[in-house]
Amino acid sequence: MATEKTTDDRYTVPALMRGLQLLMLFNRDERELTGAEISRRLELPRASVFRMLQTLEQGGFVERVGDGAYYKLGLAVLRLGFEFLASMELTEHGRPVIEALRDACGYSAHVVVRDGRDAVFIAKVAGRNALFHSIQVGARLPAHATVLGRLLLSDLDLDGLRQLYPEPELPSYTPKTPSTVEQLKVLIDADRARGYGVSQGGFETGISTIAAPVFNDRGEVAAAVSITVPAQQVQPGELEVLINQVREAADRLTARISHLPERGSWQNKPTEKKVA
Repeated sequence: MATEKTTDDRYTVPALMRGLQLLMLFNRDERELTGAEISRRLELPRASVFRMLQTLEQGGFVERVGDGAYYKLGLAVLRLGFEFLASMELTEHGRPVIEALRDACGYSAHVVVRDGRDAVFIAKVAGRNALFHSIQVGARLPAHATVLGRLLLSDLDLDGLRQLYPEPELPSYTPKTPSTVEQLKVLIDADRARGYGVSQGGFETGISTIAAPVFNDRGEVAAAVSITVPAQQVQPGELEVLINQVREAADRLTARISHLPERGSWQNKPTEKKVA
């Protein structure tokens, strides 16, 4: 046994192990830590911890919080586990929900999450129209230019949006794309006030999208449920029915992932500043 342990130690990279231990110090209760606190917990010199933080920051695995001494996990950590996480709870619970939604309305249905500035499709069921091929799992759309993205960005306040989009002018895809963060915030607030979002030919000609938010156990938007209708405009009577179906599906998925008797919502919930 001693020989096996020695052999194992020979193939261990201490610096990598310490870096992983550093990342594992962050959790949902302690999302921000100082270098001094990390040094104390890992029992390492501050200079060593500083170099580790600098290296991890360059790779996007940690981010400095403002100009202070605190650090938080960066987007690179999310991307490492994104495919694994996407295959877990949201897709496991989401697929039967969107299958029922598709069966009810006949249109392709999806579960979408946000990864930085992208809206990413993690689950999909095809509609009845074989001639209409909706977007595939893994596809990414620009969050600021789509109704899906607006819902997924809705927990950010104006300062949070400016951190995510520091450029003075946002990339344009259609005449309906907001060109500034301020214009984007107006659209987000309008969708938030309604409790759902509708885009009729807003991102892709001939395609209408109806979406509603899915909330986690902290009342944060974790995902969106959506359907795509192969039409530039949906008739008002049908639109009302479809909106109700999508919202009910989003409520069911919220209930499944929140594990709480009361489903999450935007009701009486202030906008949070959160960039992720």
